[in-house]
Amino acid sequence: MMKNRHLAKAIAQQGCYNFRVKLIAKCQQLGIPVHLTGRFEPIFKLCHNCGTKKVSLKLSERTYHCPNCNYTNDRDLNAALNIRDTKNFALAY
Repeated sequence: MMKNRHLAKAIAQQGCYNFRVKLIAKCQQLGIPVHLTGRFEPIFKLCHNCGTKKVSLKLSERTYHCPNCNYTNDRDLNAALNIRDTKNFALAY
């Protein structure tokens, strides 16, 4: 997003890293685990039910529909379930 010359200044001012630091600190106070996944992990493209990767997933598709097992769910909820159940994550301490 920083490469987009129209949005770069607004995105830089948001302070995403500061939000992450504050989120981790608050979760540590409350004893909530924070799962940090890799930047290029395909969590939105993986089916939570069978694990099939959907190659052509457009941003405009708000519901995730798996062609393999016919699993249908909201795209963001599917990604959240994938983050929760993934094996490749680091806990923020």
